[in-house]
Amino acid sequence: MISDYFKIAIKNLRKRKLRSWLTMLGIFISIATIFTLISLSLGLQGAINEQFKILGVYKFFIMPKGQLGAPGTGGAVELTLKDVNVIDKISGVKDVSYATVANAKVDFNKQTRYLMVIGIPTDRLDLFKEFTNLKIEDGRFIEKGEIGKVALGYDYKYGNIFWKPIIIGESILINDKKFKVKGILGQIGNPQDDKNIYMSIEDMKSLFNTGDRIDEIIVQINSGENIKDVADRVEKKLVKSRGVTEKTEDFSILTPEELLKSFGNILTIITAFLAGIAAISLIVGGVGIANTMYTSVIERTKEIGVMKAIGAKNKDILWIFLIESGLLGLAGAIIGVVLGYGLSNGIVYIVTKSYNTNLLQAAAPFYLVIGCLVFGFLIGAISGVLPAWQASKTKIVDALRYE
Repeated sequence: MISDYFKIAIKNLRKRKLRSWLTMLGIFISIATIFTLISLSLGLQGAINEQFKILGVYKFFIMPKGQLGAPGTGGAVELTLKDVNVIDKISGVKDVSYATVANAKVDFNKQTRYLMVIGIPTDRLDLFKEFTNLKIEDGRFIEKGEIGKVALGYDYKYGNIFWKPIIIGESILINDKKFKVKGILGQIGNPQDDKNIYMSIEDMKSLFNTGDRIDEIIVQINSGENIKDVADRVEKKLVKSRGVTEKTEDFSILTPEELLKSFGNILTIITAFLAGIAAISLIVGGVGIANTMYTSVIERTKEIGVMKAIGAKNKDILWIFLIESGLLGLAGAIIGVVLGYGLSNGIVYIVTKSYNTNLLQAAAPFYLVIGCLVFGFLIGAISGVLPAWQASKTKIVDALRYE
């Protein structure tokens, strides 16, 4: 019986091809939008999870609370080398590294750019490189005791920061001081990180007069230690050594779990907001289906009377119209999923090529595809409930006399 309902519904939709396509328009646009947003959100979440796997479960970092925006952009509060020395002596801490960040004027090949420079201790390079996932593509990294040498991010050779790619052995001017390029780093995937310039902390102090200022501290704990316990010990020691209280604490300790949770919350809010906008088109699509089904009921009043006259019951009429509206929603959802899949991958391709990043990814898990299809069918069926109910209540005598 159900299969007969489907056959009749499909036959009726084929009779009105243009109207069916126009009706599905709102549905597949909204489904495509929702699919794209969720696909990109899931892909980005996966990429972030991968980054935190690289970070590992035995590291956390510390930043000053007064710092607004990215490290090195300035703030009333500063971390110092004294803080590093305090942390270095705490039980459970295996290693500590740090970085100082500044914006600089960079000249190469008669072009000027303003870029981020990071000063790092060459005697604590291993932890810093592991934490930031830095790997050498060409040449080598700056070594302990080297002055006037820099390592450049991936984009300096393979991107378009300057008209001419920079290769190892060439020199650049940073704040009008000459530095020799010793290495080009592998691609990280973040456009900002791939534009960074790395120099020794000694060069940083000399060039920018930063003194003992530090913008971030990286802490690695001993294997087997509980990261929260060690972070709590670090917090208590820093509170005491910096002369602050828990209420006036002027630094933040961020563990991988806290960072991941923060990113997850931000992604959820953004996705929910954009999905809410997409839901407007879904409502429009639902209204379109309801309107089409009402029109169909009026056009087929006599047909309904004939079906009832030869034995069709109210529930049969109801099912035929419900399935018909559901199929409109399902067909729109199928087109929407295909369009959304192409759109999400197209966005990833454009962003990857334009910004030289692999952080934005698209994901299309099975449950997302099935969920969108079921959702489209239900929206169509729900939109057709009232028209279907109206059709099922049509009186035989009135329907047969209808012209």
